[in-house]
Amino acid sequence: MNNINDLRHWHVEQDVDGIMWATLDRAGESTNALSKEVMGELSQLLDHCERSAPKALVFRSGKAAGFIAGADVTEFTTLDTVEKNIELVSRGWNLFNRLARVHYPTLALIRGHCLGGGLELSLACRYRIVVDEAGTKLGLPEVMLGIFPGWGGMLRLPALIGPQAALDMMLTGKTVDAKKAYRLGLADACVPPRVMTAAARRIVLSGQPAHTASLVQRLFNGPLKAVIAAAARKQVGARAQPEHYPAPYAIIDTWAKHNGNALVDPALIGRLSGSNTARNLIRVFFMQERLKNFGKEEVTPVRRVHVVGAGVMGGDIAAWCALRGLTVSVQDRSVELIAPALARARMLFERQLKDPYLVRAASDRLIPDVEGQGVAHADLVIEAIAENLEAKQALFRTLEQRAKSQAMLATNTSSLRLEDIGQVLANPARLVGIHFFNPVARMPLVEVVQSASADPAVLRRACAFVRAIDKLPLPVKSAPGFLVNAVLAPYMLEAMRCVDEGQRPENIDAAMLAFGMPMGPIELADTVGLDVALAAGNQLAAGGTAPRCLTERVARKDLGRKTGKGFYDWSGAKTSAPRGSGMSAPPGLADRLVAPLISAAKKMLADGVVADADLADAGIIFGTGFAPFTGGPLHYAAEKETQ
Repeated sequence: MNNINDLRHWHVEQDVDGIMWATLDRAGESTNALSKEVMGELSQLLDHCERSAPKALVFRSGKAAGFIAGADVTEFTTLDTVEKNIELVSRGWNLFNRLARVHYPTLALIRGHCLGGGLELSLACRYRIVVDEAGTKLGLPEVMLGIFPGWGGMLRLPALIGPQAALDMMLTGKTVDAKKAYRLGLADACVPPRVMTAAARRIVLSGQPAHTASLVQRLFNGPLKAVIAAAARKQVGARAQPEHYPAPYAIIDTWAKHNGNALVDPALIGRLSGSNTARNLIRVFFMQERLKNFGKEEVTPVRRVHVVGAGVMGGDIAAWCALRGLTVSVQDRSVELIAPALARARMLFERQLKDPYLVRAASDRLIPDVEGQGVAHADLVIEAIAENLEAKQALFRTLEQRAKSQAMLATNTSSLRLEDIGQVLANPARLVGIHFFNPVARMPLVEVVQSASADPAVLRRACAFVRAIDKLPLPVKSAPGFLVNAVLAPYMLEAMRCVDEGQRPENIDAAMLAFGMPMGPIELADTVGLDVALAAGNQLAAGGTAPRCLTERVARKDLGRKTGKGFYDWSGAKTSAPRGSGMSAPPGLADRLVAPLISAAKKMLADGVVADADLADAGIIFGTGFAPFTGGPLHYAAEKETQ
């Protein structure tokens, strides 16, 4: 194809100043990704520019969703040989090196997400502009798929912003917003949307030199590489074992030994791409995308939320909704009971938003409401009071009378059946479970619970609400504990039985940290609250005997983190709970602890609480932190059975 106007995914136009504007608008897709076809057309575009050089070349997106989401992950599933994986790395490495060498100025105009290969394309340009709005996020999240940024990210990001900041981004997969990208030197300008095109034209024609790292950063990227690499390996080693997550170690070695060029060591590409970890993490990626799809249907949006119960859970739900732009009223028996929730919300807003004006705006959206006047105006009312059936029924009788007829009524119950709660409602079809997990700000999953009488339209709207506040909705049927708590309870109870048998809590937690869990079950119990764990355990165990170590601590009011003491001492600056390596993990203990979790997951699947095994695995990974490198408990069990 010689005519660049015939490209399918790139739309190219040249203005009167000689600037070529290359707009990526991938055909048939809602987001831009760098597929083989898109990359092939980019190569053709560069061919054209070699024959007839523009004054400058600007890359931008034709998608409302963002700039470029990265490589096309669906193509990864077809790479069944080492040679195909090496060819994929070579394709991007060579193409972006070619882009970096052109003699005319190039610029990436970044609005919205710019991830993975999208950021690597941007790094190959001479200039970058980021648009200052909420959706602009830049990052190299390949490590979260068990692979590395092999298209130049490991070369150019450390050279641009210094290896410490670059390794922090690459080894965690975390993103930076527009303002931070500019502060780091990742962008040459940070501008509002209204002037972005004019700013791109000005910078690309300015003749100003490309940004370079400071002298100190260049030293860290050169003579002091070994020092930085050793520190990075130590930090990674504290949270990820190489046999479980080899990618971060490969990133460090490729940067330190080969200046970011993975093609120097083709065997490493083969080891990473062919690993169980990479296959399982890519599986987790697709499961996450499936959860996101549950909230994509067109429904009447929720704009106002009323939360009843300003405790830790209710207050934090209210704060998160306000953070995500909703108007929220939060109700409890007195202003004094609401005040701690408002204080925690303020800390959340300051941590997440940084900008004092945005913090003030979010705080203004969160309204204390002792009288419950917000019920009449809310599109969604969420109950988050204590796990007491009679109290919840009494509350919902009142809420149904006061709420708008089209408003959703939701409960955040963690263990009660919705059918029991809804018995008192004239229209139980409008009741839905919207079950958050603690801590609300960190846990990505929300269970959307369907009762036997649920209105499907209400469920769809609940899923859309969950996505609108940037959480992952998991549809589940009403049953004690739903999915996540139903599998966590036997896992935590088994851990406490081990304590009753004489095992040290530290060793139990160390076994699960070594397995790949982000937190051991005993520390988790302390974090949730031992009184909560006991109540949920009693509810889910149907009258079974609670572990002695748990009942004794609850009787002493040693309830975990919130009282300063539980299984561990939380009163000082450092906890006695084990973190990282160095603790003893008894052989076979992890398998013993995981077994009841897997058994419960199989039962939930058989009982129809969750639709299929993939959704069960997704829910348990995103709701409990179950080791993602395994692909989920059911996938892990199936693989073990075939070994």
